[in-house]
Amino acid sequence: MRSDGKSNAESKYIRMTTQPVQKLVVSMAVPTIITMLVTSFYNMADTYFVSQINTQATAAVGIVFSLMTFIQAIGFTFGHGSGNYMSRALGNQDYEKAEMMASTGFFSALIFGILLMISGLIFLNPLCRLMGAPPELMDMTAEYTKYILFGTPFIMSTFVLNNQLRFQGNAVYAMLGTVTGAVLNVALDPIFIFVLKQGVAGAALATIISQFVGFWLLVFGTTRKGNIHLSIRKFKPSVWIYGQIFKGGFPSLCRQGISSVATIALNMAAGVYGVAAIAAMSIVNRVCMFFYSAMIGFGQGFQPVCGFNYGAKKYDRVIDAFWFAVKTSAVVLILLSILEYIFAPQIIRMFRKDDLEVIEIGIAAFRYQSFAFPLASWLVICNMMTQTIGKTVKASVLAIARQGLFYIPMLFILSPLGVTGLELTQMSADILSFVLALPIGISEIRRMKKLGEEEKSQ
Repeated sequence: MRSDGKSNAESKYIRMTTQPVQKLVVSMAVPTIITMLVTSFYNMADTYFVSQINTQATAAVGIVFSLMTFIQAIGFTFGHGSGNYMSRALGNQDYEKAEMMASTGFFSALIFGILLMISGLIFLNPLCRLMGAPPELMDMTAEYTKYILFGTPFIMSTFVLNNQLRFQGNAVYAMLGTVTGAVLNVALDPIFIFVLKQGVAGAALATIISQFVGFWLLVFGTTRKGNIHLSIRKFKPSVWIYGQIFKGGFPSLCRQGISSVATIALNMAAGVYGVAAIAAMSIVNRVCMFFYSAMIGFGQGFQPVCGFNYGAKKYDRVIDAFWFAVKTSAVVLILLSILEYIFAPQIIRMFRKDDLEVIEIGIAAFRYQSFAFPLASWLVICNMMTQTIGKTVKASVLAIARQGLFYIPMLFILSPLGVTGLELTQMSADILSFVLALPIGISEIRRMKKLGEEEKSQ
């Protein structure tokens, strides 16, 4: 790192380890919340614009959501894995290792994305069947999937760059690249779908073009003063480096990857009740993910504060930041849950105002999920904390709890009861996840209190 870059990094270290944690978490969280909301919004925008075509198009895009989630999972794995290590290394003022980790994480994701693109295009139809596409939706699903695969290397790498910048404490740079791409996506969707009459393929084209633009903006962000620069010379793949990336990123792989599996399972379970059920649950998933992404964004704002201070052995600051994040997010989620319940009919009708079956299923599912939504404050912040401080096993268990450990079993238990079983599944999984997360979070807080007392006594 150049001398001016090192000076900026040292100034950042002082700010991250001395400024009041409440102010730091908010300053880190606002850009990440915006980033997550806008990212989720453009996913929802695809669903909205495609839903104006017909119910079949809505269902097809919902099916491909599992692939999008998987691509995000790999991006988050490399991004969180390298970023978590980078934040601790910067907290320990080890800039050389932080630079090496940044470049290795980025170029590894780019290569993985290229390999996934090639294999996906070769096995396109089997991939669509694996995602749960029924025969009547196969052509439409394959058309959308094909274009998404072409953009996979850039989509995946965008998530890596976003998280690396965020873990360095530069959430604003991360936000600008992602938000610009998302806004462009929303603008291009109606042009490609309706003006150019490209249908679902147009929605996919709008997505990959906007992701390509966002990718280059984030690359530019890494070159700015005070940020760690990417260099192919720093790309040094090794067992040790991938071990560190896997350790820090495995919980993200679990969280996002299991979400992809859960979406496939939901598509298959809902398919028993017809295309309307698939479309309704797809809409509810996208809308709920939009709200849930705000919670994830707040948790991601907490992570660099947690990582820097844990690396600097300032455990009392980590604990203070944790409780501030939990309390603040709980209050916000309670208010959001009330709004979700009240305005569920209006929200669902925005997508399919003429399909009464889709509306009926969507409203019920949306309202059931609102009951348990505030519990996510504890689950998400505990997950972010355990992942950032290197507690891989605990973080991974929490990461798969909501969408995997409980959701998939509850889906198979409740879906045979009818459409109402589908609607109740996520609420049941959220309650069980909270029960699991409660003792895990408390045990880590107690452990850090003990470490803090030992540090002070020395």
